[in-house]
Amino acid sequence: MPLTPLKSLKPNPKTQWNVGYWLLALLALLWIQEIWQTQRTVEPVPYSAFEQALAEGKVSEVVIGETTITGKLKQPDGSKTVIVANRVEPALAERLSIYKVPYTRVVESTFLRDLLSWVVPAVVFFALWFFLIRRLADKQGLGGMGGFMSIGKSRAKVYVEQDTGVTFADVAGVDEAKGELQEIVAFLKDPQGYGRLGARMPKGVLLVGPPGTGKTLVAKAVAGEAGVPFFSISGSEFVEMFVGVGAARVRDLFEQARAKAPAIIFIDELDALGRARGAGGMVGGHDEREQTLNQLLVELDGFDSSSGLVLLSATNRPEILDPALLRAGRFDRQVLVDRPDKAGRVQILQVHVRKIRLAAEVDLEQVAALTTGFSGADLANLCNEAALAATRRGAAEVTLGDFTQAIERIVAGLEKKNRVLNAREREVVAYHEMGHALVAMSLPGSDPVHKVSIIPRGIGALGYTIQRPTEDRFLMTREELEHKIMVLLGGRAAEKLVFGHLSTGAADDLAKVTDIARDMVTRYGMVEELGYVAYQAQPPRFLDVAGASSGGCEVSPATQQRIDEAVRAIVMAAFDRAIGILAEHRAVLERCARELLARETLDEAALRALTGELRREPAAPAPATVA
Repeated sequence: MPLTPLKSLKPNPKTQWNVGYWLLALLALLWIQEIWQTQRTVEPVPYSAFEQALAEGKVSEVVIGETTITGKLKQPDGSKTVIVANRVEPALAERLSIYKVPYTRVVESTFLRDLLSWVVPAVVFFALWFFLIRRLADKQGLGGMGGFMSIGKSRAKVYVEQDTGVTFADVAGVDEAKGELQEIVAFLKDPQGYGRLGARMPKGVLLVGPPGTGKTLVAKAVAGEAGVPFFSISGSEFVEMFVGVGAARVRDLFEQARAKAPAIIFIDELDALGRARGAGGMVGGHDEREQTLNQLLVELDGFDSSSGLVLLSATNRPEILDPALLRAGRFDRQVLVDRPDKAGRVQILQVHVRKIRLAAEVDLEQVAALTTGFSGADLANLCNEAALAATRRGAAEVTLGDFTQAIERIVAGLEKKNRVLNAREREVVAYHEMGHALVAMSLPGSDPVHKVSIIPRGIGALGYTIQRPTEDRFLMTREELEHKIMVLLGGRAAEKLVFGHLSTGAADDLAKVTDIARDMVTRYGMVEELGYVAYQAQPPRFLDVAGASSGGCEVSPATQQRIDEAVRAIVMAAFDRAIGILAEHRAVLERCARELLARETLDEAALRALTGELRREPAAPAPATVA
C-alpha cells in the first residue's frame, strides 16, 4: 500500500476563513431581514397626514425624536402599524395635548453613527492594504495566507520514498556517481552496522557537473533507495528581499529535517546561495545572501552525522562557491556527474526509449555515436523529438531516420524552407559545404562525414555539414588540431578556388579557427619557438577556489607580436593545405557540388558513391621516443 505524503497538524487557514465568511454572511442576512421587516410595518407619511391621523383619533402613542415623529396606530392599516413623519411643528407638545394622545420625547444618541463614520473608512483601508500585502506575499513566496507571520518558514517540499518515484534503476550513464552515493544509502539504512569500525557518515555531498547531466535525479534516487524523507529546496528560494529571511529559512529547514531524521536535505543550484563572500570586489549589497550562507555554515557544523541527516547539493558552477563550504567537515565529498560517454549514452537511451514505440531495426549504438557531448537531458529531448517526428509523418514506429532528423533539429536548428536563396547563393553554399566535406574525407583520423545539406537551418546557417565521431576523445595532438582547422577552412578554400572571391559565409568558421590556433599557441605550448610556456590563463575549472590563480603569465608587446604571428602562420598554413587538397580533387568537388545542388542533401552512402576515387593524405609518422 503506497504511503501518503506527510501532513501538517496545523489548522487549515482556508477552513478558518470559510467559517468567518459564513458568520459575516449570517450577520448580513439578519441585518437585511431587520430592514425588510421595518419597511413592511412602518409607513412614511407627510406631516399633514400625520396630523390628520391625530385629529381622527387613529394614533394611540407618539414618540418625538430629533428630526422625526413616530405614531403607533390603534388599528393596523393593512400591514402598517406605525407611521413616521418629519418633525416640522415647533409647538407640537401643546397640539398633542389637545388630541389627548400620550407622547414621549427621545433624545437620539449619535455615538454609534459617529463611530461608524470613523471606523468604516479605516476598516476598508486596512482591508485593501491587507489584500495588497497578501498578494505581494504570494508572489514573493512568503507563506501565502500566513503573510509576514510565516516569513521565515521553509517552503521545502517533503517527499517520502514512494513520492520521489526514482531509484538507481532509473539513473543511467553515471555509474561512478551512483557508486559513490551507494555508501550514503547504506549509512542511512544501517548507520550502526556501517559505522561499526568508527567511520561516520559524510555530512554533505556536493554533486557537480554540467547542466542536464542528472544531478537532481541522482539526489532523488538516493532518497528513493534509502526510503527516507526528502527535503528539496532551491538555493534561490532562501534569498528574499527582506533581510534575515534566508537565515530564518535555513534554521527552519534543518529543524524540520532533524524532527524526521534520518532524512535527506537537497539544495539545488547551491551557487545561488553559496557564492564566495566578497567575490567581485563589491563592498556591501550582499548582506542578506552572506547572512544566509553564514547560517548554512553554522548548521553544517551543528548537526551530528550520526543522527542520520545528510545534505546533498547540486551546482554546475562549483568554481564560484565559497571555500568555507568545500572544506572537510561540511561538504566532505564532491561527486562529479559528468556528460556520459558512448556506453553511458546507450544506457540512457535504453531508459528513455521505454516510453516510445521503437522500430526493431533501430540500433541505439548508432544513435549514441551521433550524440557525442549530449547530456542526459539532451538525450531525453532527443527521444521525444524523434517520437514527434515519427508522429508528424504518420508512422507507426520510430525509426533511425527520425533520430537523425531530431539530431539535426537539435544541433543545427529548424529547417527554414521559406528562406529562399537565389541561384548564385545556393551555388556558393553548395561549394562551401562540399569543401568542408571533402577536406574532412581526405584527412586521416578525421571524423566521418554523416550528412551534407544546403537547406537553411536555425538563425543564420545557410547549410551544414555533420561529422559523426567514431569514439569519445579526451586528448588531441597538434596534428589533429591542425586537421580540425583545415576542415573548418575547407569552405572558405572552396569559395576562393572556384569563384576567386570571398563571402561572409565563413564568419563562424573563422572565429572557431582563430580560437583553436590561439589556444595552440598560448595555452597548449605547441609552438617550439615560443617555448613550453602558457601565455594565457586557463578558464576556471570544477572545484577551483574562486579568485585563485589559474596559470598564465604577463606578456610583453614583443612576445604578443610573436604570438599573433604564430597564430597567423598556423591558420594560413592550414588554409594552403586545404586549397591544395581541393585543387587536387577539383573534379570530385565539381561533381559533388552539382549533385548537392540537385538533391539539396547528401547522406554518408551518397558521399561514398560520389567520392570513390578520393585519396586520403598519409598519416604523419609517430614521434620518436627516447629510451
